[in-house]
Amino acid sequence: MAPHGILQGYRGYADTHALGAALKALQEEGLDQLPLPGSGQTLERFSRLAQVAGHDLRLCKLFEGHTDALAIMAELNSPSPPLGSTWGMWAAEPPTAKVRVFKDGHRLKVQGRKAWCSGAAVVSHGLLTAWDEEDRQQLVAVAMDQPGIIVSDEGWNAVGMAATGSVDVVFDEAWGIAVGGPGDYLARPGFWQGGIGIAACWYGAAQRLAEVLRDQCSKRPEPHALAHLGAVDSALNSAACVLRASAERVDHAPKANARMWAQQTRACIEDTVEQVMRHVGRAVGAGPYCKDPHFAQLMADLPVYVRQSHAERDLASLGECVAGEPPGRWQL
Repeated sequence: MAPHGILQGYRGYADTHALGAALKALQEEGLDQLPLPGSGQTLERFSRLAQVAGHDLRLCKLFEGHTDALAIMAELNSPSPPLGSTWGMWAAEPPTAKVRVFKDGHRLKVQGRKAWCSGAAVVSHGLLTAWDEEDRQQLVAVAMDQPGIIVSDEGWNAVGMAATGSVDVVFDEAWGIAVGGPGDYLARPGFWQGGIGIAACWYGAAQRLAEVLRDQCSKRPEPHALAHLGAVDSALNSAACVLRASAERVDHAPKANARMWAQQTRACIEDTVEQVMRHVGRAVGAGPYCKDPHFAQLMADLPVYVRQSHAERDLASLGECVAGEPPGRWQL
């Protein structure tokens, strides 16, 4: 991603509308046109996501959702998004919030409540999972400027990532169009490829936190801080190698099921994030938490963002895959 005023320096974002304006500015500059997963430039895609994450995780949450929606629509051969549109990608399926769609000619009538809709108040369109008359999952694209769509202020009481405005949205006889067919959202190769992209966002924030420690050590090479910096460098180097290898595997086999690669990568990056936060926090002391707004914001946001991982549940799923593999999978 070329240097851009939005990503130079750090001025912070006061609220959801400020994030929406920043997302729109990135879109207007064409900086949202990332290489598609499996295109041969997947690492470039991950690198750009990581760069936005290192700038501001709240902006990255909206940016990643927007660029993920664009990639999904391209993968499923959807009509091109309207010029200048910005998108939310909303796929959470808690039992208390379920959206239904009903066919009405070439359109879909959209009815119900959708939870965890990041940026719903500031994007022009949403791409969301819903359920059809036969109880099959169906992606549907909606324009957010309809009278039948109510963006609530419910369901979001966050401190970290607060400004993303990940609220409940109520659809009351709104209209949308189908994107792909029933079941395509989870069945497509890009589902797990996108999951690796989320890990790249986590990595970008951890990398930026590490720069605070590196800068401190370059000015005051205190032995304990240097030991923490060495541990951080080792962790980030390992994580970067994993992300590069994952990007290469996606490009080599873009139609393959990337579930195992994605779960391995996400587990690695999550562990790296926890190590980096611990080492950096212990090394720099209270100063940056209290006097560096960029550092403080990332430290508040990253634990919330990384909870897109399901922790031990994801590890158990990976273990289940590995248990059925033949011996020798870890040999060099």
